[in-house]
Amino acid sequence: MKTSTWDTIVIGGGPAGLSAALMLGRSRRRVLVLDTSEPRNRFADHMHGVLGHEGAAPWELAARGRAEVEQYGVTVHSDAAEHVRSTERQVEVSLRDGETQRARSLVIASGASDELPQIPGLAEHWGSSVLHCPYCHGWEVKDRRIGVLMVSSAGLHHAQLVRQLSESVTVFLSAGVELDADSLSRFNARGVVVVTSEVIEVLGETPELRGVKTADGATVELDALFVAAPARARDAFLSDVELDVSEGPMGTFIEADAMGQTSDARIWAVGNVVTPYANVPLSMGMGSMTGAAVNAFLTNADFDNATAKGPASDPQPEIEPVTF
Repeated sequence: MKTSTWDTIVIGGGPAGLSAALMLGRSRRRVLVLDTSEPRNRFADHMHGVLGHEGAAPWELAARGRAEVEQYGVTVHSDAAEHVRSTERQVEVSLRDGETQRARSLVIASGASDELPQIPGLAEHWGSSVLHCPYCHGWEVKDRRIGVLMVSSAGLHHAQLVRQLSESVTVFLSAGVELDADSLSRFNARGVVVVTSEVIEVLGETPELRGVKTADGATVELDALFVAAPARARDAFLSDVELDVSEGPMGTFIEADAMGQTSDARIWAVGNVVTPYANVPLSMGMGSMTGAAVNAFLTNADFDNATAKGPASDPQPEIEPVTF
């Protein structure tokens, strides 16, 4: 692939990255989107709570988004960012295929990965009957036998949310997780059963869940299991870029303002790489605003450069997609 200089490179082709690219493309910016086609929600067959796309498959939204941005001249390339270098004048992105692409600005929308407990059978059911978000998948298992695996104290709120879905809720405490007297009292008042013996196996033929086995030898029958797993930002390519980060109950993530601006003047970050709890609609909205913010940055730079050079009458060039 020939090395090019872009207005913006977007790392990540999920809802956040494509929404940013859409705004930039419609502003006639020269944009490259790097997409590995491995979104965080790829394990689920359907999305819920996405107005206008209720029940659609994640891949359907991604495919439609790619087609939409491409009609505005945005180039979507199937490759991964291996390394990022930021200078005063530009950002350089080294790709997995060995090429280096340069841009005036960078949008990081690479997402996050859920770090699942190493319990036999759990990963095999992830996205079908072992679930993460009560808002995304709760309706589909309402009134069924639901378990909640608390891997940290942060899962307390998660467990309380799940009680709204069913009267049959069992909370399983992982090793090292304890509940205080007040939390136990609240669970008891709502009829939530608490099991302190550690879950050692998830049972059932994928995608159906039959239950879990605990360390004391008991088997608890379940139809669904929620896990508020910690998340890890997909940002290893930023090892040589010193961006401010923030630490929270779900992990360490890039720190950015409401418009996605990071501590680097040329780098923005949006979606799950910044906000791990962001669902699809929130990620899309954040991406849209970030795209507008990046375009404003580029617009100001264009006027600054033009002012420094003096009057010019060159027409706006047509934007054509780049073929890889």
